[in-house]
Amino acid sequence: MSQEEMVKEAVEEAKKAAGEAAQEEVPEPAESKKEAEEAAEEMLGEAEELDGTQEENQDSEEEQEPKKKKFFEKKPKKDKKDEKIEELTDKLTRQMAEFDNYRKRTEKEKSAMYEIGAKDVVEKILAVVDNFERGLQSVPEEEKDAPFMQGMDKIYKQLMTTLEEIGVKPIEAVGQEFNPDFHNAVMHVEDEGFGENIVAEEFQKGYTYRDSVVRHSMVKVAN
Repeated sequence: MSQEEMVKEAVEEAKKAAGEAAQEEVPEPAESKKEAEEAAEEMLGEAEELDGTQEENQDSEEEQEPKKKKFFEKKPKKDKKDEKIEELTDKLTRQMAEFDNYRKRTEKEKSAMYEIGAKDVVEKILAVVDNFERGLQSVPEEEKDAPFMQGMDKIYKQLMTTLEEIGVKPIEAVGQEFNPDFHNAVMHVEDEGFGENIVAEEFQKGYTYRDSVVRHSMVKVAN
């Protein structure tokens, strides 16, 4: 017998007992009888609702059962050949990444070595340029038009053009504001003709190679 049938039977028995008691004893008011019937109907409704909830819970458990079975099912094992292919593929990928990192690191080191070597060579050539300029400046004005001096001047200009083509450039100094990144102040002078912290004279030219300083300018700074 279901729960709903049991409740119905209990309600009927309650109604029957209430009727018999009403006949044997003092008749109950109509309102009391009505309240008893409403209470019985309310009990019947609650029983039906409870029975429906149990059925829903049972359906829900039945729906979840395949999911539980699926969760605990053993996954199919991969074929050994596929596992080996995946292992070799992963190994090859890692080796290619390591090789690419090695190539980039080697290129960077080679570039740094080239820069260091080139700067060292440029610095040595600058000593020759200094002597060239001193020699040309020491020539008297009346001898500068001589064929020999004109030839030396052309060689000097060719040398400077070649240095500029490879990235060597002189640092601007006289008339510029003193900059410790490019200038080396070896003397200070009070001169109203120059502004505050302005380079008044250059004793030795400075040069840069590819935006890095090879040699700072030795200068005299005003004020």
